[in-house]
Amino acid sequence: MEQLLILLIFLPLAGALVTAFAGKAAKYAALVSAIVSLVLTAVLTCNFIPDASTQFVLNYPWIQDLGINFHAGIDGISLITVLLTNLLIPVIILASYGHDYKRANAFYALILFMQTGLLLVFTALDAFLFYIGWEAALIPVYFICAVWGGKDRIKVNMKFFVYTIAGSLFMLLGIIYLYLQNPLHNFDIQAFYKLNLDAAQQGWIFWSFFIAFAIKMPVFPFHTWQPDTYTEAPATGTMLLAGIMLKMGIYGVIRWLLPIVPHGVQDWGTTAIVLSIIGIVYASLIAFTQKNAKRLVAYSSIAHVGLISAGIFALNTQGMQGAMIQMLSHGINVVGLFFVLDIIFNRMKTNKIADLGGIASVAPQLAITFLIIVFGTVALPGTNGFIGEFLLLIGIYQYNIWAVVIAGLTVIFGAVYMLRMYQGVMLGKTNELTIGFKDIKGSEKLVLYIICALILILGVYPKPVLHLSEAAVQQLIEQVNQKLTSVN
Repeated sequence: MEQLLILLIFLPLAGALVTAFAGKAAKYAALVSAIVSLVLTAVLTCNFIPDASTQFVLNYPWIQDLGINFHAGIDGISLITVLLTNLLIPVIILASYGHDYKRANAFYALILFMQTGLLLVFTALDAFLFYIGWEAALIPVYFICAVWGGKDRIKVNMKFFVYTIAGSLFMLLGIIYLYLQNPLHNFDIQAFYKLNLDAAQQGWIFWSFFIAFAIKMPVFPFHTWQPDTYTEAPATGTMLLAGIMLKMGIYGVIRWLLPIVPHGVQDWGTTAIVLSIIGIVYASLIAFTQKNAKRLVAYSSIAHVGLISAGIFALNTQGMQGAMIQMLSHGINVVGLFFVLDIIFNRMKTNKIADLGGIASVAPQLAITFLIIVFGTVALPGTNGFIGEFLLLIGIYQYNIWAVVIAGLTVIFGAVYMLRMYQGVMLGKTNELTIGFKDIKGSEKLVLYIICALILILGVYPKPVLHLSEAAVQQLIEQVNQKLTSVN
């Protein structure tokens, strides 16, 4: 089964090379590659044993003089992120079919190249390989946003690039320091886990990693690049950023930060939770003031990720399991939201809420699917968002009752501004602009039906997903607690 993981990681890269030379058939070549990756993921998932072990392990010498290996594998935590990536990439590619992109072969090749970087991040068991994947995923999405974005794309994406590169450099310094402290002189994750670092060392390593991950998520106050980037990026770029790429930061905290520097997390975790909760309230209040629906959804994403971050740093099984399923749910929901807004923009050439209204009366199928996605976003019971937010709030409650009181505002605020946005866009009377709005058809229907089905299926029956990650999550919590006990 090792060959299956090799194929899973490098198939998108091969697909990118084929797509780059596919000419007018580029979007079809990209979709075929993404669907094959999804099928391979399904096969891998069916062969996965949901225990705490790392499976399908690859470990090949790469740069032997520096102790760098191509070391990768999958456990219950990384499997969720691999599922998220390979489930959403074909959906995002299909969602792009409503656009006629110039240099489409380059556009779709970049998506598949980014997919390879993401899969390296989510499967790497070598810190150097993790860093390579981290940077490899950034470069293509930067070009997607910079070349095919809006009128202010260059300025906005330069800010995004500077933020993320700066964060990556902090993380690289942390990785190099850990390598120098490692008597085995390699970048193996298990060797990093076993290092005995003092409180001061763990403190600065915590911040070197946390800043990189917090920028990517993003967590307040490292979020300022996000709203402008999400707004100016093409719809496909926004879906990639919000649906998948921000999960790199969440995964990094879980896989690399918590087990390597548990004492640093103990010292600074409260600060991380406070920043996360501030971000929840701040982003929600800013979302209330937004006139542009796309910027509103961008700020709502900051609020939702803040809740996930707080749940992780609560350091209990409920919070961590909530983060795992909410990563999947948030990715599905936010892709759905941005796709609906892209459909509206394509027809109306605006996402300003005041210019819209009454669309439900002329496009009932769009209105129904949009409402289901909004219900998932505001965590209505029976939808996917409810499961994750419920577990996250339980985890934060176990940490501190006042923290959950404030963090829980995301549920209330989110329901208000999302439903108000839906009302302004879809309900009321049609106007001169919206009277001729055409309902969804073709690939638009297929994408929205898939997203709505996933929202309802995960909401009604989340057990299979929770079962995949449960053993790995419990082992991670126990590992962190054991190291804290031995230090204390």
